[in-house]
Amino acid sequence: MLEELIALGEKLPGTTSDLKWDHHICLNVKDKMYLITTPDAIPINASFKVDPEDVTEYVAREGVRVAPYLGRYHWVEVDDINRFSLEEWREILKNSHRLVAQKLPKKFHKELGL
Repeated sequence: MLEELIALGEKLPGTTSDLKWDHHICLNVKDKMYLITTPDAIPINASFKVDPEDVTEYVAREGVRVAPYLGRYHWVEVDDINRFSLEEWREILKNSHRLVAQKLPKKFHKELGL
């Protein structure tokens, strides 16, 4: 499932992936993270940015909590990436990418389709 998740993200404009902190695969838009995964964890977990008004809805789901350290920026963490379907991940990634990309300098917005 991790490979499919990364592949979905890499289809979004301006996305790159890299390894941070020795063991986290991250998806970035113009060097700003929008997904953090821990592939060495069992099960594999992930954190992502959500709209502020959606935090409560996500946290109400089993296995989802406010992300440590990043929660104040409206990030949530899911304890197992398999708790969401690929279709849900497609929407999660699009939304997280959009939220992060919107904060980038205006010169990147047209390139990213904002």
